[in-house]
Amino acid sequence: MPLEIPFDNSYARLPERFYVRQPPVPVRAPELLLLNRGLAAELGISSDALQSPEGVQVLAGNAVPSGSDPLAQAYAGHQFGGFSPVLGDGRALLLGEMVDSQGRRRDIQLKGSGPTAFSRPGSDGRSPLGPAIREFIVSEAMHALGIPSTRSLAVVATGERVRRVEIEPGGVLTRIASSHIRVGTFQFFAARGDAEAVRLLAQHVIARHYPEADGPLGLLDAVIARQARLVAQWMGVGFIHGVMNTDNTSISGETIDYGPCAFMDSYHPATVYSSIDHQGRYAYQNQPDILAWNLAQFATSLLPLIDPDQEAAITAAQAAMERYPALVRRHWSAVFRAKIGLVTEQPGDDALIGDLLARMVEDQADFTNTFRALAAGTPRDEFLDPAAFDAWEADWRKRLEQDTAPDRLQARLRAANPAIIPRNHRVEQAIDAATQGDMAPAARLVAALSRPFEDLAEADADLARPPTETERVHRTFCGT
Repeated sequence: MPLEIPFDNSYARLPERFYVRQPPVPVRAPELLLLNRGLAAELGISSDALQSPEGVQVLAGNAVPSGSDPLAQAYAGHQFGGFSPVLGDGRALLLGEMVDSQGRRRDIQLKGSGPTAFSRPGSDGRSPLGPAIREFIVSEAMHALGIPSTRSLAVVATGERVRRVEIEPGGVLTRIASSHIRVGTFQFFAARGDAEAVRLLAQHVIARHYPEADGPLGLLDAVIARQARLVAQWMGVGFIHGVMNTDNTSISGETIDYGPCAFMDSYHPATVYSSIDHQGRYAYQNQPDILAWNLAQFATSLLPLIDPDQEAAITAAQAAMERYPALVRRHWSAVFRAKIGLVTEQPGDDALIGDLLARMVEDQADFTNTFRALAAGTPRDEFLDPAAFDAWEADWRKRLEQDTAPDRLQARLRAANPAIIPRNHRVEQAIDAATQGDMAPAARLVAALSRPFEDLAEADADLARPPTETERVHRTFCGT
């Protein structure tokens, strides 16, 4: 059956300085490796059509579906604190927007579809296959964990090789998002003094994402609230984004751009995996503060819209930003109270949680398995010195006596703490196998990660095991 996608491209109706129109660059020999049938059904797109020769051509960028208006979006961004006034989609194209089966507007983007007007000099605009598979695995795991995220519809091998550190097989990822508008999109126009473009962009974002927002200040409040909740959710699963640049901070409040991201094994707040984060700017513990910094750049971009009087605009924006620390702390506390089974809130709860985390650092306890083991009654086994947990457990049990009925405790703990995350060594093993032509490990991992709060089948129990010393992944790499 033919591939039919009902496009309605609102972003393409913005002025042409917002993007550059161009088609994707065809690849030599596309082969469909991963297809997200559940997401396809949610979007109202036929899986059979996606798997057809015609569908694979579209997913590879060799054909453009009817109604599509391919474009590369313009944006800027602070990268590791330094401002780049022109970034944009250098290896991705927005095919268009559609309204899914639930009435939500969704972007369909090809990542790795060839060079664009925003590509760096000498860039081929392509993606290695490994990063495309990584994003498919991790973004779908995040979705299953209940954390707002871009989604992955498909991965296609290109039949071509790309040169990075070494020569690797190429791939194209089809990414689905509420939108691909970033803090850096606003910065692109604000840096040029193009207040009219900032106004048009703000109106577009309010209409698309925050119809309840009252003007630019209401938009700022809404984005702050959504991003504060998101970063607290990251912290609750031990997720480290790795490149929290402003161009990787989504206005919609979704996790976007899974480059050198990772999930912690042994808990330590200073953990860094990104090979390019030499100073630890985006370490696990720094993420809430970095998000505040990114949101401040967003607020700065909106100042001319908030009030024509600059001082009044700054005062209003600062007031909005001053609400962020308490907001993110409240979300963090709620996430971690749930992780230790608490329903009510008491003044000493944060200290109780902090005490457990400090003991986990000291005894190199696994982040995911320690919290999951609370439901099974075996968390002390995760500590080098089990007595370190015993001392905390006594205080925890006393606190639980002040909470709800204990017969519901296990169910709450299981619902708040996943049995499985996309462990770095398992993701790398799946990628290594895939680049050798074996997709079975990736398919197995994706299937297990789709049900993260269920106990694993015995055959998949190894996927929850922390890495041995020889399996440990110390650095993850960008897919550029």
